[in-house]
Amino acid sequence: MQPISDRESGTHRSDDYDLLDADQRPATSQARFIVAAWLCSFTILLYLDRNCWAKSAKLIQEEFNFTNTQLSWLMIAFLSAYAIFEIPSGGWGDRFGSRRVITRITICWSVFTMLTVAAFGFWSLFAIRFLFGAGEAGAMPNAARVVASWFPAAERGRAQGVTLGSTLIGGALAPILTALIIERWGWRASFLIFGAVGMVWAFAFWSWFRDSPEKHGWVSATELAHIRSGGGMAATEHQAVPWSLVLSNHGILIHCAIIFATAFNTYFYFSWFPMYLEDGHGQSNMQSGFLSSLPLWGAALGVFVGGYVADRISKTSRSTVAARRLVCSTAMAVAMLSMVSAMRASTAWSVTFQLAVSCFCLHLTLPTWWSAAIEQCGKHVGPIIGLMNMVGIIGGMFSLGFVGRFVDWQKARGLSGREQWDPIFYVYIVGLLLVAMLWLGYRKQPWSDSAE
Repeated sequence: MQPISDRESGTHRSDDYDLLDADQRPATSQARFIVAAWLCSFTILLYLDRNCWAKSAKLIQEEFNFTNTQLSWLMIAFLSAYAIFEIPSGGWGDRFGSRRVITRITICWSVFTMLTVAAFGFWSLFAIRFLFGAGEAGAMPNAARVVASWFPAAERGRAQGVTLGSTLIGGALAPILTALIIERWGWRASFLIFGAVGMVWAFAFWSWFRDSPEKHGWVSATELAHIRSGGGMAATEHQAVPWSLVLSNHGILIHCAIIFATAFNTYFYFSWFPMYLEDGHGQSNMQSGFLSSLPLWGAALGVFVGGYVADRISKTSRSTVAARRLVCSTAMAVAMLSMVSAMRASTAWSVTFQLAVSCFCLHLTLPTWWSAAIEQCGKHVGPIIGLMNMVGIIGGMFSLGFVGRFVDWQKARGLSGREQWDPIFYVYIVGLLLVAMLWLGYRKQPWSDSAE
């Protein structure tokens, strides 16, 4: 029996495993939920490796005598490479299969995480961070491609919810675990430990996963029929993306604008927030490690709840678009008001709690965004999600660069503590208002294969 790609297009597809006949399959199965567990562990490790930098940044800054502006450039080095390679890596998933691309991504980010300990100055760190970003690019588009292939449409909200929630669990665990490792062995040990775990994961994932449920021996005929009849994306021949149509599609453009503004807000918690707590509120290493994880726990809870909300909207709403507008714009408005309240709070604990509420509301909308985005992408999930994610990364880069330069400017004016840091949040408040308005303008423009 030939591989699926050889029969369909004569080109090499995602892996070399044959399709299984019905009599080779188990009587019943729930293999797609094991796939969800793989995606969750993947994104947890993704953000553990990425966010151990945020907790180590102050120590790295002190050791190498970097300014905040230099530190922001090191953060931007990672994100700029991530943005540059996001669309190609998303497209490689469509061409070569997510199994190969996700394994390659995990190995690359693990290697460059461990190589961080060998840095000896600004430019060596800049090169390592840039290569780290290039290696990690394509992670989320390929995870979305796996969801599109392995899950029916009615289950994608929850699948995306647990996958995205796991990124935030990784982000929330990173400052706590990194702080503990730093206390015992120093900042370099955290990069070595997290990188080594990623290498083990890559080998295990490659051994178990297959790009399509048709090729996996754990998938029953009943489960396969459930996936395909519910709209799970079957393997197709790789085709060029009609970018002129993509860039004129209102639904895709509004998704890009939403993720840009959302990422502008979110990346602060993945990067500068521990330093804000230490410099702005006088928190210790361990205190800032614990407190800086709370908004990310709030975000993780928001994504998990948002997954059920997204599926509920898809299943029960007479007008899916109207329901998405109402839920997401309301959530963003509450996120904005919570951040306003945080700026009026007097203690680090109360500020962090209000920001955790803001993160919960913002991230409640993300599974709805991803469910709607997959619908917009049609058969080009990898590269178009890559485009959207690239736009989000650019939003994160603007955020990181803005904070570094603003804080140094405030310091040059003789300000310190909260007076130096707090005005940043008013920019983020305006950003949340913008996202609420963008959701009100959302409308679905289905992808047209005939137009292609």
